Amino acid sequence: MTILPGVVRGPVFMMTSTLSYVINDTMMKVATAGLPPYEVLLLRGLSAMVWGFPLLILLGYGKRVPLLFDRRVLARSLFETLSILVFIVALARMQIAEATALMQITPLLVMVGAALVLREPTGGARLALIAAGFIGAVMIVQPTPQGISVYALLAVVSAALGAVRDLLGRRIHAQVPGMIVAMSAVVTVVIGAGAGHLLLEHWVVPRPGDLALLAGAGLFLIFGHFFLFMAYRAGPIHAAAPFYYFFTIWAIVAGLVVFGDFPNLIAVVGIVLVLASGLAIVLLDRRVRQTALAG
Repeated sequence: MTILPGVVRGPVFMMTSTLSYVINDTMMKVATAGLPPYEVLLLRGLSAMVWGFPLLILLGYGKRVPLLFDRRVLARSLFETLSILVFIVALARMQIAEATALMQITPLLVMVGAALVLREPTGGARLALIAAGFIGAVMIVQPTPQGISVYALLAVVSAALGAVRDLLGRRIHAQVPGMIVAMSAVVTVVIGAGAGHLLLEHWVVPRPGDLALLAGAGLFLIFGHFFLFMAYRAGPIHAAAPFYYFFTIWAIVAGLVVFGDFPNLIAVVGIVLVLASGLAIVLLDRRVRQTALAG
């Protein structure tokens, strides 16, 4: 991979990262057919810890492990945990493509939060694109006179919690490695999933196939974290960022191949709106940055 220039490595790593995350989600969704969702999340997290901590050592971050418990890192990890605890319930009951697409409104919510809380300038073009993304989310949710699906609502809540997570992540010192932040979230999710399981579920003895699925899910979760980390280290951030939206493309493929699901036409249009608005904002930011540099 080193023979590729950085401007190519970043997108390749980003596409690999999003594919790894979707494989992880797919394995967890399959496992929830026979196991309670928080038990699935707990076993997946334990697997991720087994895979992830040796990787931290191999990357040379052994002396930085105490940063897992840095106050700002833990604050981000708390909202990561809340987001995932909500998302796993939605994922167990929704089509994977629709649940994943709703999570893609997180960057849009981050922009809204940055404008309202941090007073960052937004501009008319971004506001219009954010509105288009939210319209797309409504088309995915497809509310009826009887209301909104509770699972779709949970996916939206998960996205909102993810936005708070990302806003808190901006306060983490730049010298804290990305893999440390990721592993802090893994540990916190294990604790949260364990508490949720004890409070709300009964233990179901996992079958060997379930254990294999969740061992694989933990491995692909670490792959996702690692390649996301590398995507932003291997080349320009602006080159890799647009490829984050491959998340939903992979999820549509997984839904079709693994579960035989494909969103209806309205949901497909909504997914396209969410993806297009997010991608357009990334490209708009790139153009603004280039104009500023040229000036």
